[in-house]
Amino acid sequence: MEKKQGSYYGKGPAAASSSMELEEAGLGSSEQQQLVDDDGRPRRRGTVWTASAHIITAVIGSGVLSLAWAIAQLGWAAGPAIMLLFAGVVYYTSTLLAECYRSGNGASSGNGKRNYTYMDAVRSTLPGGKVKLCGAIQYANLVGVAIGYTIAASISMRAIGKADCFHRVKEQGHGGDEACRRGSSNPYMMAFGALQVLFSQIPDFGRIWWLSIVAAVMSFTYSTIGLALGIAQTVANGGIRGSLTGIRVGDGVTSAQKVWRSLQAFGNIAFAYSYSIILIEIQDTVAAPAGSTEAKEMKKATGISVATTTLFYTLCGCAGYAAFGDAAPDNLLTGFGFYEPFWLLDLANAAIAVHLVGAYQVFCQPLFAFVEAWAAANYSSSSFVSGEISLGVGLFRFKVSVFRLAWRTAFVCATTVVAMLLPFFGDVVGLLGAVAFWPLTVYFPVEMYIVQRGVRKGSARWVCLQLLSAACLVVSVAAAAGSIADVAGELKDGYRPFSG
Repeated sequence: MEKKQGSYYGKGPAAASSSMELEEAGLGSSEQQQLVDDDGRPRRRGTVWTASAHIITAVIGSGVLSLAWAIAQLGWAAGPAIMLLFAGVVYYTSTLLAECYRSGNGASSGNGKRNYTYMDAVRSTLPGGKVKLCGAIQYANLVGVAIGYTIAASISMRAIGKADCFHRVKEQGHGGDEACRRGSSNPYMMAFGALQVLFSQIPDFGRIWWLSIVAAVMSFTYSTIGLALGIAQTVANGGIRGSLTGIRVGDGVTSAQKVWRSLQAFGNIAFAYSYSIILIEIQDTVAAPAGSTEAKEMKKATGISVATTTLFYTLCGCAGYAAFGDAAPDNLLTGFGFYEPFWLLDLANAAIAVHLVGAYQVFCQPLFAFVEAWAAANYSSSSFVSGEISLGVGLFRFKVSVFRLAWRTAFVCATTVVAMLLPFFGDVVGLLGAVAFWPLTVYFPVEMYIVQRGVRKGSARWVCLQLLSAACLVVSVAAAAGSIADVAGELKDGYRPFSG
């Protein structure tokens, strides 16, 4: 098994190709050593700040826009408290996971064997079928995130046209805004998919740092606009809306709906914090300075990112609930609680779309790398897998892997088609967060940490870690049930495929 792992992620195709490139460049052995790590892979250039940009890009996604709706289901008492609780749990389990980046002798001092992916970390620590279970959950969730982000991006792009339409109707001084509400998100999904086909040809995680920085800036842009609009609306209302317990039963909301929606709110909040599934892959881009380790640097990045996102989440979620109360939409900037100023809404929704272009890549690059490493290990003699074609425009020439071009394009097309079939933004967000939260954010990090650090079974620390895992399992199951109930309700209400 170790041999196979080496062919996937160690001194296999990636390391070999990097060495060949260095030799072709005419570099001597000493110069080559300065450009590669101790395992023969290209030397890492990432820092705490680039890792923070990757995390913020992954975390402050479309999930932030559903937090006002989530707080509306839970109320002023439980909503912010649960958000802070999730932040604490995610930060703590992320620090446990960061400790599992290296394994074996010297792991704690930063000298153990590197684990390049989440699955590698599980394989090095936990026995048996847990590796396959982890991989199935992780990569299925990454596919789900790609679908969810395609839906969210199309809603934001469509919202730009809607906001402009509502503004024109208002300027003309007569009704007829029903025409503004009609239209399909499908053309926007196809446009987003076409753009992802292009960006998906970026070879690996380490080369999308610039896209993550752009996406992180965009996430702060639309989050700030959502916060400002919420505050302005609250001032215009003359006071804060909402209640301690959230949406009240009655006025079209049954007791069962109250329960299911409250559970779905847990899933939405979990999704808003989901990045553990790519934490190891992000950590593998970080170069630890002298006297430090990758784990220490990743803990710094995690602290910066979780603190920053929690501040934005709390402000945006609370501002949206204060502005709209029980009527808070499931997407603050596209649910049309806000109609004006239309140009600011256009800017915010454009920022969301740009951000999701980068977020899609941050989440999908680990999946791309896994499939391509597997293909290289099992079909190394195939010209389809190892072959390259030369493309260029004018004087600009570059090479593209045939397999990468074919498989990544097929993946983007498949996720786009599924997104067109299931345009339920809020429900998809809640379900994704619920399904992945416990196994990938809590269970595997806790179990790996217990094994790696030799936490004695039955000790106080072991009991506390198991209680944390059990409590989060209950939350995940309940949140998944709430989201599934809402999806079932959507399907009953005359849903037609490709009509979104």
